[in-house]
Amino acid sequence: MAATMTGSDTAIHVDGLTRTFPPRDGEQVIALDDINIDVRASTFTSVIGPSGCGKSTLFNIIAGLDQPTSGRVDIHGRDATGLIGITGYMLQRDLLLPWRTILDNVILGLEVGGLARKQARELALPLLGRYGLGGFERHYPRELSGGMRQRAALVRTLLYNKDPILLDEPFGALDAQTRANMQEWLLNIWEHEQKTVLFITHDLDEALFLSDVVFVMSPRPGRVIERIEVGLERPRSAEVMATPEFLELKAHLRTLLYD
Repeated sequence: MAATMTGSDTAIHVDGLTRTFPPRDGEQVIALDDINIDVRASTFTSVIGPSGCGKSTLFNIIAGLDQPTSGRVDIHGRDATGLIGITGYMLQRDLLLPWRTILDNVILGLEVGGLARKQARELALPLLGRYGLGGFERHYPRELSGGMRQRAALVRTLLYNKDPILLDEPFGALDAQTRANMQEWLLNIWEHEQKTVLFITHDLDEALFLSDVVFVMSPRPGRVIERIEVGLERPRSAEVMATPEFLELKAHLRTLLYD
């Protein structure tokens, strides 16, 4: 089981989280079993594990979209179990509204929160320019590539201005080259914004390249089997993936996941 830590620098504290679902064919489904994790504030943490191990269920509970069968979730030291709107949450699908421009898509959360559209646009425009979407403000989602749409979706999540941010395989549907570009782009944003990020991925290279800490989960019922401190120097570039330190960490992850 992963070691945990507590303190004022802890953004997410998950304590004894278990989630079971009603019986299927007479047998109860245990999706998560006694999950204990801590995520330090302003760090980048990834969760990896085989398909069906409960990663997305864990995210849904942290985000307040689902209730645990037992256990609790603290966000910045306060009980947030079952509370919606405490975290930012971005799924693999960009979920951009096709009838709204990119600018009006990224301000959607601000508008829902009660901010006038004019003010919301004024807040959004500098971020669009800073993160590679300058000049595309009046375009519609259908006019953008998959990578550009994911950029817009992440800017929308940033504008929602919550910490931590949960990212559930945001690059999983992208081709390899676009995915690599998006990883470096995301690191640049994280270094600038210093948000706490919890990230789901199946890609070992992606997890190690982006993260300070990687939590490894077992097949269902999902348990945390190891917490790995990545320890690679920042800032990082793609060249770090060829270093002995990186390759050693990757080999260890492969052993945990596949042996």
